[in-house]
Amino acid sequence: MFIKTITAAAVAAVIATGALAQDKTGWPSELTIGTASQGGTYFVYGNGFGGYISEALGVNATGEVTGGPVQNVTLVQTGDHLMGLVTMGPAYDAWNGKSELAPGLEHTDIRALFPMYQTPFQVVALKSSGITSVSDLAGKRVSVGPAGGTPGTYWPQFISALGIEANVSNAGAADAAGQLSDGLIDAFAFAAGVPIAAFSELAAQQDVVMFGFTPEEQAKVLEAYPAMASFVIPSGTYAGHDYDQNTVALWNFAIAHKDMPESLAYEITKLALDNNERMLQIHATASETKAENWDKNTFMPFHPGAVKYFEEKGITIPDTLK
Repeated sequence: MFIKTITAAAVAAVIATGALAQDKTGWPSELTIGTASQGGTYFVYGNGFGGYISEALGVNATGEVTGGPVQNVTLVQTGDHLMGLVTMGPAYDAWNGKSELAPGLEHTDIRALFPMYQTPFQVVALKSSGITSVSDLAGKRVSVGPAGGTPGTYWPQFISALGIEANVSNAGAADAAGQLSDGLIDAFAFAAGVPIAAFSELAAQQDVVMFGFTPEEQAKVLEAYPAMASFVIPSGTYAGHDYDQNTVALWNFAIAHKDMPESLAYEITKLALDNNERMLQIHATASETKAENWDKNTFMPFHPGAVKYFEEKGITIPDTLK
């Protein structure tokens, strides 16, 4: 009887193993996730989630430093990366063939996996500079993050929309923070999930001031850029900054190429959305990495694997997003 029980268990194990192996048909042995520059939230979130995928799904997943969302959406469209992190403004532009990197190419091979978090726009400057608002950036040296990233795309547009002329330059988050500390620039205007690692380090090492937009500036930006939403960076997000900061923000989504195996897209989506406590260990912004935020995507079809997950959760994805 004991021998029969062992045999039955062994058979069951073999069947289960076979089913699991079959479910992984077409899965790559390695998976590259397009993130952004070191010192930014994408880099932390993407590499942390890549490690989680490796640990839980057995696929060697790693985050790769890139110029950010504008580049990531094209890397996924061309198949250079199977997965990437994007903000929905640049993704929408790329979907409609208006990408700065690939103008005229409609990025219709990208698919949404899951909502990540909101990206607010924020500025940091040394307190000794006397800079306390975006309007004060007139005539100043301002780094806006990497070219092709969300801040590098939108900050020059915001500055122009507000009628400000500034000396704008591009650099990765960590490099820009170093330039600010060394006095090579007057301000660092960025966009990432808060707290931004580079901003936190600056707040710990320097006497700095951080801000978003004044009510008047915010109203002009929201009127000029309907894809943006109002956002408040709460008091206490950064050491020594005990005041709310009003600004604007864009939603972020993890995306994949349409050819990602359906079972892999399902498992990745499930991993991110079923385990929020584990995701919060990667970055605090994961507090918004929840299935209920699926509707912050209004144009990009969800990957069939993601659709399967959401429908299992009782969420009906409209036909226009399938």
